[in-house]
Amino acid sequence: GTPLIEIVTEADMRSSQEAYDYLTTLKLTLQYLGVSDCDMEKGSLRCDANVSIRPLGQKEFGTKTELKNMNSFSAVKKAIDYEVARHTQVILSSGKIVQETLLKKKKKGITITMRSKEQAHDYRYFPDPDLVPFTVDYKVIDQVRAELPELPQAKLERFVKHYGLSEYDAGVLVMDQDLTKFFESCVELFNQPKKIVNWLTGALLKEMNERKAAINDLKIDPKALVDLIKSVEDSVVSNLVGKEVLAEMLNSGKTATVIIQEKGLAQVSDDSALLAIVDEIIAQNPTVVAQIKEGKPSAAGFLVGQAMKKSGGKANPKKLNELITRRVSGG
Repeated sequence: GTPLIEIVTEADMRSSQEAYDYLTTLKLTLQYLGVSDCDMEKGSLRCDANVSIRPLGQKEFGTKTELKNMNSFSAVKKAIDYEVARHTQVILSSGKIVQETLLKKKKKGITITMRSKEQAHDYRYFPDPDLVPFTVDYKVIDQVRAELPELPQAKLERFVKHYGLSEYDAGVLVMDQDLTKFFESCVELFNQPKKIVNWLTGALLKEMNERKAAINDLKIDPKALVDLIKSVEDSVVSNLVGKEVLAEMLNSGKTATVIIQEKGLAQVSDDSALLAIVDEIIAQNPTVVAQIKEGKPSAAGFLVGQAMKKSGGKANPKKLNELITRRVSGG
């Protein structure tokens, strides 16, 4: 009672990498269509690969071997590379490739014979009387086509064009359909696509990988993430502290505002509160101060770093830089 879809390609791939890329795109498309979860560990998706080689300029394909029932794309890539090398060695040694079905031995990284491959007539094909021909009306086809969801390539192109994302950032999002929905929900609340994607593909994706969790499994929704991003953009907390807040949000389910208040993480931006720290750091680093006065403003970054440590990471770095520049110039 379980439906099976078998998708067969033309013999039109020239490398294991091309096969890998094709499979990745196919899997993503099937997931977007909602016809399969494509969980290869559970057997929802398997791959067979036919391999043959031929001399440059020869039109006819060489004798093929079939790699059977592989359960990961990396395994497909490695098995194809192994078979190409084996075919090459056999032919260069004046041997003959035998048409057969092979299994890949994962631990040894080799292929072994499963059975000899029969020709088509050996299968004794005959029409199945229970499978009658039927014709699908073009109206039905057009209706189904109109109901198709936005597919991965179209979504990637839209993200690049509409949101101004790089192809890399858009590609990372598109690889996870739920992540793309989360992204667009965030943009509806805070129209800063690049800043949002930086958080999604950076800190949030890192947390997802470490927790081995999907976006929908995390204790966070688009509004909660947007509130955190706004807190960083408004200099309520630094970017570094913001990442710590994110981890705590995922652990506790609390909002960024509550965590910042409970842990006293808000940045200090008040001049009077920061001047004492700035003066102390300047007094402790006369050599760096001299470099700044000699026309090396980048040296101020060192003083900002020292002041940040002194403040326990709570000082506003932009404000620190302004105060240091002012003090060094005699203000």
